Formats: sequence, C-alpha cells, structure tokens
Amino acid sequence: MPSADDIQNYLGGVWKLMNGRSEGLRQLDLSIDGFWNSFFAIFVALPALGVGWVSFANELAGGDPFAYRLWILAKLAVIDLISWVGPIILFAAVAKPVGLIDRFVPYVVASNWASAAFAWLLLPPALIDLFWPESVELTDLISLVAVILTLVLAWRLTNTVIARGAAVATAVFFAMIAVSVTILLVLQPLLGLAIA
Repeated sequence: MPSADDIQNYLGGVWKLMNGRSEGLRQLDLSIDGFWNSFFAIFVALPALGVGWVSFANELAGGDPFAYRLWILAKLAVIDLISWVGPIILFAAVAKPVGLIDRFVPYVVASNWASAAFAWLLLPPALIDLFWPESVELTDLISLVAVILTLVLAWRLTNTVIARGAAVATAVFFAMIAVSVTILLVLQPLLGLAIA
C-alpha cells in the first residue's frame, strides 16, 4: 500500500487535474506498480463508503437482527466494488480500438484516487442521514450539491487526463458513469437491496 505521504501527493495531483492543470499527472505514479497501487484508493475510500452502507442497511433492515444488517453491508460492499472496477474493465476493452490506449493508465490511476476523494466528499450527507435520519430535506439538499460538485470535478479531471478535447472527454465521462449506474441498477434489486 502506498505511504500516507504518497497518498497525499496523489490526491494533490488529482486536485490539480480537477482544476485543469495537467502537471498534476506528474504527481501520480503512472508505472505498472503505480497502476495496481492506485486500487488501494478503494481502501482509502472504505471508511467513507462504510458510513453510507450503514445508513442504507439501517433503512433496509428496519428492526431485523444485526446479522442481517451485516449481510446487507457485505452486499453493498460487493456492489460498490463492482461498480468501481466494472467501468475500468470496459475502458480497458475499448481503449485501443477508440485510440485512447495511451490515456488508459493515466486515466485509471487518476480516477481511482479521485474516486477516493469523492467518497469523502459525499460523507457529510451520509453522516447526517445516519445520525439524524429525520432530516431528509437537508440530507437531500446536501447530497444534491455534493453529487453535482463531484460530477463537475470528475468531468474536469477526465478532460484534463484524456487530453483529446471536450467532446472525447465527455464521451468517456458519460460512458464510465453509465456503466457504473447500470451496474448499481442491476445489482441492487438482483441482490434484494431495492427500497420499496
């Protein structure tokens, strides 16, 4: 696993990329080891993701036993892992045919570390929902603002890293979002996690 200093450096590089500064790529490890190490971003995101899972599990489980809540948490973890990695696998399959193979490693490394940052950005509404479940309107408002901010920053990062113009970046961005959302929409009801 990368050191805390390395992770801080990677997140700093990602922030630069989100601000349209391509020199942020120089702060990322784009070697083969750096590519695989970027998946440790999942562990960096895990505490923030876990809060959201607990909140969702509480809503689904109601008065059911603790063991059932743990089972729900395990399912949510699997779904989030697949929705994180699934779009990357798709991009790996199409990167060469669409002429983006040279952007594959930089994009995956940058988007992995950005996803960890986004998980923490989305933590406040999850915390509010967990500790004050009755404050639905406030949670929804903060969630909406956080999601919009996340989407804007993710598009900007994609545009900077792909470096093929806004049209290509937008196509990559929407394809990755579409695959991730499709995975969520298919797996949640398949695993019995749809809220009635």
